[in-house]
Amino acid sequence: MKKVAIIMGSDSDWPVVKAACTQLADFGIPYEAHILSAHRTPVEAAEFAKNARKNGFGVLICAAGMAAHLAGAFAGNSTLPVIGIPMKGGAMDGLDALLATVQMPSGIPVATVALNGAKNAAVLAAQILAVSDDELAAKLDAERVKMGQQIAEKEAKLQAEING
Repeated sequence: MKKVAIIMGSDSDWPVVKAACTQLADFGIPYEAHILSAHRTPVEAAEFAKNARKNGFGVLICAAGMAAHLAGAFAGNSTLPVIGIPMKGGAMDGLDALLATVQMPSGIPVATVALNGAKNAAVLAAQILAVSDDELAAKLDAERVKMGQQIAEKEAKLQAEING
């Protein structure tokens, strides 16, 4: 199975990003997490992205706030799928990060999840890898069934409370 790289622009992103690591581990997907910056370590970030495929990665997840150029920098240096997690914070509370992550030029896409959407980034990475992995696809299917069961249980509890 291909690995997933989770790249943070700063260690301050870790409290949110670790949810992606947990989700990947739950699916049995190998991953690595690193701190690299599009602005403060541009050479290292570019080298990581350029070598990601040959180093066994199948998807790149990049979390960054404010200017949030990390996902775009990785997408510009790799043809692997890149998922951006715009991080809340800063003067615009994440809107700037969201726009910087989602507004990519034609031909250099970045799939973008919600602000602080680390868990969804991991699920999307799993879905991408599951295109060629039936065992992983079955795990995703089972997770969807489980979510449906949880909602049915909550509905039953609500109805019991309403109807006394």
